[in-house]
Amino acid sequence: MPRKPKMEDAPPSASLAAAMDHVYAMPGHLFRRMQQIAVAVFMEECKAYDMTPVQYAALVAIRAHPGIDATRLSAVIAFDRSTLGSVIERLESKGLLERKAGAGDKRVKLLHLTTPGAAELREVEPLVAQAQLRMLQPLKPADRKTLLALMAQLVDLNNDASRAPLRAEDAIQHLHKSK
Repeated sequence: MPRKPKMEDAPPSASLAAAMDHVYAMPGHLFRRMQQIAVAVFMEECKAYDMTPVQYAALVAIRAHPGIDATRLSAVIAFDRSTLGSVIERLESKGLLERKAGAGDKRVKLLHLTTPGAAELREVEPLVAQAQLRMLQPLKPADRKTLLALMAQLVDLNNDASRAPLRAEDAIQHLHKSK
């Protein structure tokens, strides 16, 4: 009876191709690639504003919660606090937000949109919406809905595994208590 061929019998290029096919099918690889694609599409749509997805999320959160501090902002947008400082600095240097000392604690800087920041956010929102549509365009409408529902479920169920878990409810409760 002839023996069944094994992977080690395959030429090296075939085994390397199979190994890469394995990597290409991994969820983590696919998520990373989709993140690259999502950022590229976002940046292309919003290029006139030189705005990143994280900057956009920060501006939306600051508009929704004027006077939020950086720690609470990081919880609301699920972004690493140490990296968020440079995002805030960039937005401030562009004149889109301002930091004001807190009434109770002058060391705490509260974030507010500037008038130009609010205007730019309004202008960029249709472009952000267009980017979202472009990301999902290749899928059928029913598949888009399914994909988004499954992604939301995965993100929610794996939230605690994140380096920057979403803690919006806790942050917002704290904001309301401090006002």
